Amino acid sequence: MEHTEEQTYQHKALDLLKADALKIEQLIKVQMDNLTLPSCPLYEEVLDTQMFGLSREIDFAVKLGLIEKEDGKNLMDTLEKKLSILHEAYTNK
Repeated sequence: MEHTEEQTYQHKALDLLKADALKIEQLIKVQMDNLTLPSCPLYEEVLDTQMFGLSREIDFAVKLGLIEKEDGKNLMDTLEKKLSILHEAYTNK
């Protein structure tokens, strides 16, 4: 594989993962705006499923060498912090 082609795939993989992370951030934002997470187990299940799915996508991309493990970890850490803020906001409601 040509070096520039490999870089293109790496860039595209990271962009796709960031887009998926953004979708999860939007779900978290909706919950923050409404503070309904504990009262809506279905929504919490959707968030958990989306987070798990993204973690699997990241693992796959890391195994293929498309992204660095640290980049994937940073994406997940950012989302987990936002989810933690949501839980804190609801608890302090």
